[in-house]
Amino acid sequence: MTSTAGGAGQLLAISDLHIGYEDNRALVEKLRPGTDDDWLLVAGDVAEKVSSIEWALKTLAGRFRKVVWVPGNHELWTHPSDPVTLRGVARYEHLVEMCRGLGVVTPEDPYPVWEGPGGPVAVAPLFLLYDYSFLPAGCATKEEGLSYAHKTGVVCNDEYLLHPDPYPTRDDWCRARVAATEARLAALPDDLPVVLVNHWPLERHPTEVLWYPEFAMWCGTRLTADWHRRFPVAAVVYGHLHIPRTTVHEGVRFEEVSVGYPREWRKRPQPPGRPRRILPTEA
Repeated sequence: MTSTAGGAGQLLAISDLHIGYEDNRALVEKLRPGTDDDWLLVAGDVAEKVSSIEWALKTLAGRFRKVVWVPGNHELWTHPSDPVTLRGVARYEHLVEMCRGLGVVTPEDPYPVWEGPGGPVAVAPLFLLYDYSFLPAGCATKEEGLSYAHKTGVVCNDEYLLHPDPYPTRDDWCRARVAATEARLAALPDDLPVVLVNHWPLERHPTEVLWYPEFAMWCGTRLTADWHRRFPVAAVVYGHLHIPRTTVHEGVRFEEVSVGYPREWRKRPQPPGRPRRILPTEA
């Protein structure tokens, strides 16, 4: 672990910037810290093209004291419009190296320690994917769940654009990521609280409000369902669902920090593109 925070500021979080939309790109252009010591957690789905991801993270890294990034499914897509045609692990590793060149913390780096108000707290960026274990009601296997989803027409684009190479399947990749991450979290000091940052929810309860429940299959894994109890978790930060809200589950705060698509955020009363404060805890 490295400790790089100052003695003031805020630990802020945002996700699902989707800057392929001009209105969302404009939100990033306007995004500024409240103090010189603010950190920003970016919980995935910045964009699909590597050049767009780089622009956004470079812009934010130039403004915030520290930027911590985790990949979402959109960053991992091998999109036909992106000249970078890397797939799977190779694409992820390319993004990690790009972030390191920008001074942005990734899931492959030592966990930084926030020592500002509400700290000290380790900030653990995670990359875990999903394994189709959030099955639709009445389905007992991944195959049954996918068959049901195809019948309803609710199928995530990951099935066509997110390649797991060299793993045989996305769920194999997920299980490998979970095992490696679990070992790193277990090695943290027992008396050091941690903020877990992942694109996908770590527990199924946030998906209970989805309009299309079958989409939950692409939203996480049951393998992490007890992590907020097993580890000294101060808060869980995630995105992906485009349902920004705060919930408390078994005494732990879960923060969904998505911006989402313009058609979604225009309907909300709150101004778009404002990061959520994770620490110090909101009153």
